[in-house]
Amino acid sequence: MVFLVLAGQFESFVHPFVIMLTVPLAISGALFALYLTGQSLNIYSQVGLVMLIGLAAKNGILIVEFTNQLRDQGFEFRDALIDASTTRLRPILMTAITTMAGAIPLIISTGPGAESRLVIGTVIMAGVGAATLFTLFVVPVAYDLLARRTSSPKAISHQLERELASSQEGNH
Repeated sequence: MVFLVLAGQFESFVHPFVIMLTVPLAISGALFALYLTGQSLNIYSQVGLVMLIGLAAKNGILIVEFTNQLRDQGFEFRDALIDASTTRLRPILMTAITTMAGAIPLIISTGPGAESRLVIGTVIMAGVGAATLFTLFVVPVAYDLLARRTSSPKAISHQLERELASSQEGNH
């Protein structure tokens, strides 16, 4: 479902695929943390995984969308990708650090219901950490490999504007 929404937004199947690459990797980080801590996959961990999917996709969207905007402004492919990755590094890290810090009370809580909060906290902490690492490294590399031959997102509208302007000049 998320893939189809992103495909509609980006008008491409390549860009959403690049974004969604981090989701299984982030989920694997969360599941590995559950395995290491001896916790089970239950309804609470599944709620954490659903939240993790949104966060992992959001980080990828930040890089891909900004790269596309720079390409629309006329930047070369590689320059746009490097500039977008370095510019979006701080927002991605700030989101990850604050989300992981918000999971600490869930992990260290005691009392009734602490087991369920521990599971959600573990999924959030490990999953967001894995999602951040994979977003920072996998998304730029995947975009470079898979989207190199794609045109900038507004290339067709720019071409239509040029053709419309030239046809109007030909009529006068």
